[in-house]
Formats: sequence, C-alpha cells, structure tokens
Amino acid sequence: MKKIKNALISVYYKDNLAAVVELLHQNQVQLYATGGTFDFIQAINIPVHEVESLTGYPSILDGRVKTLHPKVFGGILARSSEKEHQQQLKKYEIPAFDLVIVDLYPFEETLKQTDDKQRIIEKIDIGGISLIRAAAKNFEDVLVVPAAAYFNDLLSLLTKNQCASTQSDRLHFASLAFGVSSHYDSAIYNWIGQNDQSGVRLSLQNQTTLRYGENPHQKGSFYGRLDQLFEQLHGKEISYNNLLDLDAGLNLLQEFDETTFAILKHNNACGLACRDTVSEAYEQALAGDPVSAFGGVLLCNRPIDEKTAENINKLFFEIIVAPDFEKNTLEILKSRKNRIILRLRSVSLSNQQYKTALNGFLAQDKDVQTESEKDFKVVTSAKPNHQQIEDMVFANKVVKHSRSNAIVIAKNKQLIASGIGQTSRIDALKQAIAKAQSFELDLEHSVLASDAFFPFSDSVQIAFEAGVIAVVQPGGSVRDQESVAFCNQHGMRMVFTGFRHFKH
Repeated sequence: MKKIKNALISVYYKDNLAAVVELLHQNQVQLYATGGTFDFIQAINIPVHEVESLTGYPSILDGRVKTLHPKVFGGILARSSEKEHQQQLKKYEIPAFDLVIVDLYPFEETLKQTDDKQRIIEKIDIGGISLIRAAAKNFEDVLVVPAAAYFNDLLSLLTKNQCASTQSDRLHFASLAFGVSSHYDSAIYNWIGQNDQSGVRLSLQNQTTLRYGENPHQKGSFYGRLDQLFEQLHGKEISYNNLLDLDAGLNLLQEFDETTFAILKHNNACGLACRDTVSEAYEQALAGDPVSAFGGVLLCNRPIDEKTAENINKLFFEIIVAPDFEKNTLEILKSRKNRIILRLRSVSLSNQQYKTALNGFLAQDKDVQTESEKDFKVVTSAKPNHQQIEDMVFANKVVKHSRSNAIVIAKNKQLIASGIGQTSRIDALKQAIAKAQSFELDLEHSVLASDAFFPFSDSVQIAFEAGVIAVVQPGGSVRDQESVAFCNQHGMRMVFTGFRHFKH
C-alpha cells in the first residue's frame, strides 16, 4: 500500500472534482494544479500550489505550454526504487507525484459542435495526454486518473484505502489510462486522415456484456452508448440479435418523413406502411406479413397512441421503439414483463460501416443515397402516374434496406411482400409473389423494386403475370432493352435510377 503525498491535477471538466480535492486535503496531500484547475481549487478554499511555482516558468503560448517541464515529468516518472532518481528529485527540489488526475480537452465533443478547423485543433490536448502516458508508464509508483468519468471510482478507492493505493489499483487505472489515450489519439487520427483516406483506427469503448451473441453458446458484447439513442422504459436486457434488428430498423425508418410504422425480423422489414395515423400505419404494416411479425421488432417515427397500443398488445413482439408514448399507452404495453419498450431520444447514426472479414476489417461509407422522382429515368413508352411514382419511391427505400438479392412489392405505400437474401433475383421475385398470395394480398397494379438490374426479361414477365404494373430498378444490364421491350408490349412502366443497392 502506497500513501499518497503529492497530487498533480489538470482537468477540463471539474464536475465532482471538489469532493476529490477535499478528501485529498483532509489527508494532508500536497496539491499542484494548472490554470483553471488551480483557480477552481483556490475558489473552494483548499490550499494548492500553482504548477508555475514549481517549474519557475509561466504558462505560455495562450496556455498551450503549462506542464511540459522536467520538474513536472521528473516528479511523475521518477522510480521510488531507484536511489539515483530520488537523489535527483531532492537536488532539483521536485516533488514525487503519487497521484496524477487529468481530464483531456473535449476533442470529440468539439467535432460534433463545429466544423471550424482552428477550434478543433485547439482541442487537441498535448500536455494532458503526456501527463496521462507518463503516469501510466510509472504505475508502480503513480496512480493515474485519466478522465472525469473515473472521479467516483477514485473517491471510492481513496476512502476505502485511507488515501493510499495498491500496485493492483495503480495497474488497473494505468490500463484505463492507456485506453483513454488510444481512443483520444484514434479520434484525432480519423479526423486528420479523413480527406486523404490514410486509414482508420477503431477504438471501442463503453463495453456492455450481453446475455450471449447470435446463439446461446456464443459470447457477445456491445461497445457504444445505447443511452444516447434510447431510454429503456420496460423489459428485459437488449440482446445481440435485438441490437442488429434495431440498427436495421432505425436506418430504414430514417428514410421516411411521413407517419411510418415498420416491423422487422432478422434485419429485414416484414411489414411497413405509411399512413395518416399511427393506428392505420400499424394495421397496414402488420397486414403485409402477420406471421413473420410474431416475435418481431416494432418501430414508429411518431408517438404511440392508446388505440394503437391496444392493437399492438394483441401481438407477441420483442421490442417497440417510438419517440414517445401517449397517456395510458405504457400501462397497456407493460402488461408483459419481458417486452422491451424504448423511447427514442434521437437518431444520430454513423455514416461509416465496419465488418470483420478474414483477419481484418472491411470499412465503407454507409449507403445514404436515396432516390426520389427527380432521379427516375422513365425508359418505357407508358409513363407512371403520381401514385405509381410514390409507390416506387416507397418500394425503392425498402429494397435498399433488404438483404440481397432483394425484390420488394408495394402498393399504396404498403409493403405487400419481399423476397430477400436469395442467390438469384428470380428466386427473390418468386418468393415475394408467393408470400403475398399466401396472405391473399392483391397484387394488381402493384409496383416492384429491385436492388440491382435484371439480367434477363424473365423476372419482368413473371411480375407482370402476378399483377405488377410498374418497376423501379438501377438499370445497367447489357440486356436492359429486353426488359424495356417486354414492358412496352404489355403496358408496364419502368424507371431506371442508376444506383444499385446491394446489402450483403
């Protein structure tokens, strides 16, 4: 157990700092602090030494250089087991720091707030990150606290150990420190290198251990901040598979501005509809595939009202997500204890996607391309009417978020059926038609969206025979004209978008 005698403090956020310095003062610890931290400690009437009084140099370059001095880093890096180190500390009147407390400039927070290059650069911490690394390197003698998030942990430790630390404690905090340091540097690297594509650094923080992975025999974890997206109002822990469905569902729901209800199963929409009211949207979404909806994930971009809640309550489902829940709806939906009810705080999802592959990672920009009527190139003699265009825009949004090979059939802004994850496009089409027919859904005058071009005209022919009147597809096949010719011969409409939407 090593008693703390000297502490160096340099923090940006000072929340909960008062309790820390009061405890240190009560245990006769000598405090040294920089700039604003020194002012803060003085203001609460606790004795503190200014770093400048130790170094003999003022803070210079608008505060850019405060702690970068041998008397600071000598006090951190000196080994208590090295006689020569201790002699040098004595010779140059350097205190041996047993505790270093740092909270870095908020670089990532600044990135979210501004595009101003100079403001961002000024939030790249130099002295603080150097203090963290030096103290963590010398964990055999120094306890390092690398962020304000760990102040409560420090308070617990110092209270329990009467202002002392064990080597095990110091090693634990050193590990946290290098985690903070690597994450901070990764954020800077990714910002600096964003234009020249020099690479990417993944830093995964805020680990949550899940019940298991995709299957019970697999371990699973989530790295991130779910609380920034959702407030969980009810139900069991969110699982690995739940998170995949939520990710797919939120990305899909972001495509729609009007009142929309989506039902997802295994990362694909099995029901989706846009209507004037939430209740109508739910009813039409469920009608698209009431069988697959069993055990699904429900998402809506409007508050859930009591009438809708009563209808939803008849269905067995895993999760419901909405921006809010009107009066009495939570009481209805909480009738089953395991249902997960999430209030959506915001939808701010990354525009980068990562997957593990072989012994590395694949990285890509998220597919944020969404086609509207202005992107449609009509390639047939017959032109689509207003309703058909609206349905094609709707279907094309859904197919973009469906596993390839994918076909989506829609009518009146309702998902009638989809064929997903097939090894051939014609199989995907047949799957969609068969599913719609199994629920006795009317395919007459429906529209079809394909995530990629048709290599032959056979799919268009099958769609026509089922009742499809209009087709939206990327185009780009050497046999495009065969599909166009079939449409012209049979009064169908076809538009090309020029954008493929594979989703593997």
